[in-house]
Amino acid sequence: MTEKRTQSRRTVFGHLEIEYDDDVLEPRPWTEHQSRWAAALLGGLPAGDVLELCAGVGHIGLLAVSGSSRHLVQVDAGARQCELAEINAARAGNRSVEVRHGDLEAAIEPDEKFVLVIADPPWVVSARTDDHPDDPLSAIDGGRDGLDLVRSCLDVIGRHLAPAGAAVLQVGPEQSEPVARYVTDWPHLGLRVVESRSYEDGALVHLARLTQDATG
Repeated sequence: MTEKRTQSRRTVFGHLEIEYDDDVLEPRPWTEHQSRWAAALLGGLPAGDVLELCAGVGHIGLLAVSGSSRHLVQVDAGARQCELAEINAARAGNRSVEVRHGDLEAAIEPDEKFVLVIADPPWVVSARTDDHPDDPLSAIDGGRDGLDLVRSCLDVIGRHLAPAGAAVLQVGPEQSEPVARYVTDWPHLGLRVVESRSYEDGALVHLARLTQDATG
């Protein structure tokens, strides 16, 4: 028996045409803010590659590197998400995109470093996922407090962010402060919160390396 696949659809994200279907999370218009912020930061960063965690169909990272020559590595645990991310990269005409299917840490080599990390983890608390019946559970369920995958992304950022790099993490509307507490409570990550921005549908956190100047 062949697996029935839902019909794909397309939407405009920034200037990109993005393909998705019912098996993946539909691109959210507000997340264009994440792409724009990441792109602005990227312009001031040294040479190096870009990493996107929990990339989904790849739209946020694709828009962030649009117009640059940066190599983009996109990681997602979903096979269909990765398939669509590759389609969307090809449609965008970006040949510098590498899509990796696998767990966050397993898909990245231990010695790989990135000057920019974009992270789009699921952040809805498990008890509230029923509020989003049209969304795939795996794409939104962030665990009991909504931060399970957020913490995993922070751990990966801590291991793979280049010394002069930056990260832009997407979280829920009430989760910026818990993220700030987490990076403070776990100094081994070597991260600090530079700035947080709140929107109606979520929040963004800019992270950088914890420097001696920042500690005191």
